[in-house]
Amino acid sequence: MNRSSIDWHARAAAATFDGRAFINGERCASASGDTFACQSPIDGRTLTQVARGQAADVDAAVAAARAAFEDGRWARKSPAARKRTLLAFAEKILAAKEELALLETLDMGKPIGASLGADVAGAARCIAWYAEAVDKIYDEVAPTPHTGLALITREPMGVIGAIVPWNYPMLMASWKLGPALAAGNSVVLKPSEKSPLTALRLAELALAAGLPPGVFNVVPGYGHEAGEALALHMDVDAVGFTGSTRVGRKMLEYAGRSNLKRVYNELGGKSAFIVFPDFDDLDRCAKAVAGSIFYNQGESCNAPSRLFVHESIADDFAKRVSAEAAHYQPGDPLDATSPMGALVDETQLRTVLGYIDAGRSEGAQALVGGRQARAETGGYYVEPTVFTGVRNDMRIAREEIFGPVLSVIPFKTEAEAVAMANDSSYGLQASVWTHHVDRAHRVARALRAGTVHVNQYDEDDITVPFGGYKQSGNGRDKSLHAFDKYTELKTTWLRINPA
Repeated sequence: MNRSSIDWHARAAAATFDGRAFINGERCASASGDTFACQSPIDGRTLTQVARGQAADVDAAVAAARAAFEDGRWARKSPAARKRTLLAFAEKILAAKEELALLETLDMGKPIGASLGADVAGAARCIAWYAEAVDKIYDEVAPTPHTGLALITREPMGVIGAIVPWNYPMLMASWKLGPALAAGNSVVLKPSEKSPLTALRLAELALAAGLPPGVFNVVPGYGHEAGEALALHMDVDAVGFTGSTRVGRKMLEYAGRSNLKRVYNELGGKSAFIVFPDFDDLDRCAKAVAGSIFYNQGESCNAPSRLFVHESIADDFAKRVSAEAAHYQPGDPLDATSPMGALVDETQLRTVLGYIDAGRSEGAQALVGGRQARAETGGYYVEPTVFTGVRNDMRIAREEIFGPVLSVIPFKTEAEAVAMANDSSYGLQASVWTHHVDRAHRVARALRAGTVHVNQYDEDDITVPFGGYKQSGNGRDKSLHAFDKYTELKTTWLRINPA
């Protein structure tokens, strides 16, 4: 069925929601019976009540995960057997794509077209890719003297705590579930309290695909309750966390206070988009920066929120980007043609509007946007906003806004552009636009970022790692490198005696 022909409003009106936790293969209420309201940012209405997981629920989920790991119901299956189950899981995701897309859009406000075409499809591809990879990874034999044989093997860690954010709930969950499950671990997933519904449904689909009970558990709840309990748990072997740098620091603290579990943080960003005057297709460049900063309402850690443009073309280029912003006015998220949806909740709306006010107060000018939109709907929408007159020391240029706000900053020389781009506590992604091959390589090497794009932005694939430098964290999601996070290396020495 063509997504544009679907009456998403009718489906939303008929939708039912199950907010109970998923532990040991079953839906269940929280141990305390407490719940919290799950509200849609589209119009502010309450969708359902969700189990408010706390320490007792985390204990139950971790115990189920540990029991599943120790008895080998999943960990001791052959890689080929795990592959078959995970491929079936990916197929279940695709079969439920419209249901999952609707849950994602209602829960966190992104346009239904993006939920269906990018998030659900990307989650299924991620699970399937790791399924296909797991029986193609070989262990090693070390080059030891002839009197010995040293085997280097990978083993699953055990119980993995996965804590994911609200901006890409399905996708970020799959980036952790794919390698962790493929390697043979058990997982306890804590979704954001702002967008828990797809995570809970994924667990049901995994069970239906043949994943044994206890291997994949979901405990919804608040970060300071369920998240903290999971990160402090003495029987969790590693935590994969995606979220803010502030909470990432807490993850490291919790590891130190508990069992020194490994913590893999994928944190914030303030990515630089650098345009040199020799790049002559400025319209394509303007489309790229607008499409990247305004995609997902700007709620992307890798969004290129700092646009560095050579002073000779800065004014002209800012106008081109502002013209592109007109194509990203927020619309109804349940309309398949809407290019931008709602911010996740009122708190995020107030945060973004606060940054816009701060930009103006520090002397920057909003060339376009800068206001709340669609307030009559009861939802949380902000116009795409382009600031000029920005200095690299302003708050809007230094702090992660997580909204559709772009800062245009002129530069004089290549060295100045690199210095300003690197003058950030973050280092997630960057982009360089130039036709000079030497400059492209020189600047790409100089930028302290986990990914540097050249003459494009945010082209992506599951085959390449995602993560950053500096306070953007130490974790690398995606690619074969993700297996490093969820496996232990074991060396087994055998002595070979002479005949």
